[in-house]
Amino acid sequence: MARFSCDYRFLLLLAAGVFIYIQMRLFATQSEYADRLATAIEAENHCTSQMRSLIDQISLQQGRIVALEEERKRRDLECEQMKSLVQDLERKGVERLINKVQVPVAAVVIMACNRADYLERTVNSVLKYQRPISSRYPLFVSQDGSDPGVKSKALSYDQLSYMQHLDFEPVQTERPGELIAYYKIARHYKWALDQLFYKHNFSHVIILEDDMEIAPDFFDYFEAASILLDKDKSIMAVSSWNDNGQKQFVHDPYELYRSDFFPGLGWMLARSTWDELSPKWPKAYWDDWLRLKENHKGRQFIRPEVCRTYNFGEHGSSLGQFFKQYLEPIKLNEVQVDWKSMDLSYLMEDKYTQYYANIVKKAKPVHGADIILKTRNIDGDVRIKYNDQADFENIARQFGIFEEWKDGVPRTAYKGVVVFRYQTSKRVFLVGTESLKQLGIEDA
Repeated sequence: MARFSCDYRFLLLLAAGVFIYIQMRLFATQSEYADRLATAIEAENHCTSQMRSLIDQISLQQGRIVALEEERKRRDLECEQMKSLVQDLERKGVERLINKVQVPVAAVVIMACNRADYLERTVNSVLKYQRPISSRYPLFVSQDGSDPGVKSKALSYDQLSYMQHLDFEPVQTERPGELIAYYKIARHYKWALDQLFYKHNFSHVIILEDDMEIAPDFFDYFEAASILLDKDKSIMAVSSWNDNGQKQFVHDPYELYRSDFFPGLGWMLARSTWDELSPKWPKAYWDDWLRLKENHKGRQFIRPEVCRTYNFGEHGSSLGQFFKQYLEPIKLNEVQVDWKSMDLSYLMEDKYTQYYANIVKKAKPVHGADIILKTRNIDGDVRIKYNDQADFENIARQFGIFEEWKDGVPRTAYKGVVVFRYQTSKRVFLVGTESLKQLGIEDA
C-alpha cells in the first residue's frame, strides 16, 4: 500500500511537469505568434502608410497634369489669338500697301537677319524710288530669326509690311565644316517666297538682300523685263546684277544681255517658275543650285551691262568673300533710262541668238601671246578664243574679270561667250571652242 502511494505521487509529479512544460511551450508559441502578428500589423500599417503616400503623390501628379493641361490649352489659345492678330495685322498692312484698283507689278522683299544698320540703308534706298509707285511695288521685309534690332527697325517704317521667319528646327549639315548659315538662308528664302506667292498671291516677286542699294531706274527696268519674263518661257528670271559690272568693265546703261549663268543679287521671279522650284528647293546654297543645268534646264537670265543694284555688304554670311576685288568697285547705274519706250524684243529667244551673233561676228579675232597688248592696239571690239576652263581662267586673270565657273558655265556667259568693256567702250568677247558654232558664226 505504501509503495502504491509512492508511485501515485511520482506519477502526479511527472504529470505536473509535463503540464508545466506544455504550458511553457504554449506560452512561448503564443508569444512568438503575438510577435509575428505585431510585426505583420506593423508591416501592414507601414504598407498602408506607403500606399496612402503613393496615392497622395498620384493625386498630386494628376493635379499637376490637369494644371499643365489647362496651362497648355491656355497657351495654345493665346498662340492662336496671337497668330490671328499677326495675320490680321499683316493682312491690313498688305491691304494698306496695295492699291486694290491697280494690280501690282511685283512684290519687293528685302531678306534680313541680324544687320539692322544695313537694313536701314537698304530700306531708305528702296523707298527713295518706290514711294511714288508704292501700290505697284508693295514692299516687304522678311526677317529670319528674332534679332530685336532688325525687328524694331523694320516695324519703324509705315511704308512696308513685316514678315518674320522663326525656325527652331536644328540644322544638320551634309558635309563637315559647312556653315549652318547657308542652310538657314535657304530655308528662309523658301518660306518667304511661299508666303508672297501662295499666301499673298503675287504674280512676280523681286528679291533683294539687306545690303543693297538700288538705281534710279530699278523699278522701270523690272517692269519692262516682267513683260519679257511672261512672254518668253525660256527666260527663268531677270536680274539687276552683272558679275563683271565693275567700273572699268562697263559703259552702256542701255545694254541688256541674256546669260546662262544665274546672277542673283537683286532678281525677279514669276510664280509659274516658283511653282516648279518650291517643291525641290535645296537645303543650302540655293543660288549655286539654280546655276546647275539640271535646274535651269537650258533657260537663261536677263542681266544689264550696268548694275541696277549695288552690294555694300562687306560683313555677312559670305565673310566678305570677293568684296574688295569684285563687289566694292561695282558701278551702280545713275542714268534714268526710259525702259517703257525701248523695244526689248531683241531679247526674246527667237531673235537674240542672231542679234548677239551679229555683234560677235564683227569683233576682230585676237590670237597668240600678249593678248592684252594686242587688244589695246586694236580699234573696236575684239574676240579671244579660250580652249578650256584653265585657259579661260588664265585670260580672265589677265584682264581682272571673274574667273569662276559653275557646272561648266563661266559667270555672265551666254553660249560660252563672256563679254565686258575694255578701255571705256571697246567690247572684249571671250569665246569658247563651241561658242561660234552655237551662234552660227564661221570661225576665222
